[in-house]
Parts: sequence; structure tokens; C-alpha cells
Amino acid sequence: MPTLAGKTLLITGASRGIGKAIGLRAGRDGAQVVVVAKTTKPHPKLPGTIGTTAEEIEAAGGQALPVKADIRHDDEVAAAVALAVERFGGIDIVVNNASALGLTGLQETTMKMYDRMFAINARGSYLVTKLCLPHLLRAENPHVLNISSPLNMKPRWFAGHAAYTVAKYAMSCWVLGMADEFRAQGIAFNALWPKTTIATAAVRNLLGGEPMVARSRQPTIVADAAQAILSRDSRSCTGNFFIDEDVLREEGVTDFDQYAVQPGLDLYPDLFLD
Repeated sequence: MPTLAGKTLLITGASRGIGKAIGLRAGRDGAQVVVVAKTTKPHPKLPGTIGTTAEEIEAAGGQALPVKADIRHDDEVAAAVALAVERFGGIDIVVNNASALGLTGLQETTMKMYDRMFAINARGSYLVTKLCLPHLLRAENPHVLNISSPLNMKPRWFAGHAAYTVAKYAMSCWVLGMADEFRAQGIAFNALWPKTTIATAAVRNLLGGEPMVARSRQPTIVADAAQAILSRDSRSCTGNFFIDEDVLREEGVTDFDQYAVQPGLDLYPDLFLD
């Protein structure tokens, strides 16, 4: 199977959860991973730092560069990109994974949380892509992968958390527009979303707690799907809204119990999927 050996990936929100899992999977292939996140010291409820993640990637067989950066700030993103290019000579792949979650309605959503979601989800992913673009244009098989959902416009996916939905959908809109804008240059822009909830800190701390975690899948399913997408030809694989299970079925995977936190339990479907 194609691998990511020798490729340089810049992954945001990579100190834990899905971002970390994608970095570890790429590390197993022998890739070079730029671990971009804010966490440098252990947190009691949010395990993982850029340093520990980098160590695990290198133990898996890859190379890693931990970079502390808040993607809300232009100068910090610019510095992260410069460090990545200085260390690894370029950037082949960008994974826009960092995201802020707030499933609250109009009255409950503070403007501080509103601004946070739009600054990270919408603006942050746009900024990271924009500053990496000159290096992607020089890459052999350049990919941008946004961890965002298909654009499902049914009212039920806006009611009760419209601010989050629009901020998150912005990442999918970037895929829709940029895939066409850069089709001739051969840069792939795709989105990837899990079919079920994923056992991350967000699910554990903000959504359903341990009962929901038990009925979720491990982040490794998203990482395996990402590896498959990012290994494909960038000129022929662009503008797609992928679902992790569908990608892996195309790759011949039939055993999905391997990804379940507790095999045998009914799984929670993720947001935005009918």
C-alpha cells in the first residue's frame, strides 16, 4: 500500500485526540510530523503535550517537531511554518484538525465562545492553509485535509448550536472553494469526518462523559482513513467530503470492531450525519 514515508505533515491540534492519532499513524509510515498545538505542560483533564506526542511519533518510526502555537495568531502560525520548513525542507501535507466546540444555543453562547469558535475553526484553518500554501505549491503530492463534516443544511443541525455549526462548516466551505481554486495546481483539498463519535477529551469532558466514550470509536479509525486519503494522488483526489468508515471500506477493511472502545455496544452517530 502507498505510504507517507518521507512526507512532511503539519498537523494542528496534534497534542491529543484525532490530531495526535493522525500524527502517530504517519509516524509509523516514516513521515516527518510537525506537532502544532498550545499544550506544553500536562493538564489533569487533557492528557498529552506537544512534547510527549512528538516522542511517541518518533518511537513509532517517524520524525517529529513539536511547535507551540495558537492558530488564532498570525505571527505564531508563521513561526510554526518557518520552523517546519527549516527543519524538514518543506511541507507536503496540512491537516487542519484544531477546533473549538460549543454546542449551545443563542442565549447560552457567550460572545467570547462565539469568537473563539470562529477564530479557531474558521479563521485558524484558513490562516494555516494560506501560510503553508507556498510550500504546498512546491510539493510533489500536496494535500490539505480538514477535519470537518459534509455540508448538511437541514435545520436540525443548526438548531441549538448554530454558532458552532457555522464555524465548523466554514472549514468545509474552504474545501469546497479551494479544491476548485487550486485544481490546476494539483493541490488536493478534502474533508474527513467520523461516522460515529470518537473517544476524545471533547466527548469525555463536554458531551456525554464515559457512557458516550464507551459507545464511541477510537481516534485510530480517523487516522487510518486519513492515511489512506493522504496517500492518494492529489490531482485526482480533491473536493471530497469523506466519512472515515466509507474510506476504509474502499481500502478493503471489514473488521470495524477493532476500532470500538467497547465492541458490541451500539455506537453514537456523529453530528451532521443523517
